[in-house]
Amino acid sequence: MNTRALEVATTERHLPRRWHSTFPNAIASLLQTVVVALFVLTFLLQPFVIPSESMERTLLVGDFLLMNKQVYASAGGLSRFVLPYRDVARGDIVVFHRPQPHPYVVKRVVGLPGDRLRIADGRVTVNGLPLDEPYAAFEPAPSSPFRDNFPAQVYTDPQVDPEWWKQMQSLTHAGELVVPEDEYFVLGDNRNHSKDSRYWGFVPRQAIVAHPLVIYFSLTRPSTTDVQQAADDRLRHDSELPARLTGFARWKRIFRVVH
Repeated sequence: MNTRALEVATTERHLPRRWHSTFPNAIASLLQTVVVALFVLTFLLQPFVIPSESMERTLLVGDFLLMNKQVYASAGGLSRFVLPYRDVARGDIVVFHRPQPHPYVVKRVVGLPGDRLRIADGRVTVNGLPLDEPYAAFEPAPSSPFRDNFPAQVYTDPQVDPEWWKQMQSLTHAGELVVPEDEYFVLGDNRNHSKDSRYWGFVPRQAIVAHPLVIYFSLTRPSTTDVQQAADDRLRHDSELPARLTGFARWKRIFRVVH
């Protein structure tokens, strides 16, 4: 057998052995990736999509978020090793459980346990001091004495939960609402278009499950409350097709950190 034939034979004899050694490694690597991804999604991060305008302009309809599920977990859990634990702070955007109308809701924490809170003409005061809220938006809406001046002394809005109305009266002192222990008062950033603690009450500490981290994608969706988004009925040309194809997403919002 000549040298060339010997090399071919040697290659063919060793090929199956290499294949058998690399294929299991590739499968093992793939399984490890899947396990890590499932672990991260199950215990650390979870994706959500924003369905309503109540958190404009911080979060828009069509924003896809990754949530940190461990930041508010017990300090003795996984967060001690992977993500730092901390308690809920004023100004935090939080995701929490609510039975109705959706299992998860996202709002911003305004009142902490023990705080004395009131709203006058839409502006929040906590413990006698005006709250600095650069994130708050006040888009036009019909006037509402209950919404804009809180806590109210007269039941004027049918959207207010009756049980919450009773509780609110018992916790109101000198025109201020006192936040109970282990409870939080939350508001939407879009103040005139948000159903929040003003309408259904406090959020228990144990109901808070996550904090939004980052917007990983954002679909272009119209807002029903944003007056800056006017209807556009102009005729278009076929040359604008590329713009329409790229306009289905808000590209500048991708990977934006939520705060």
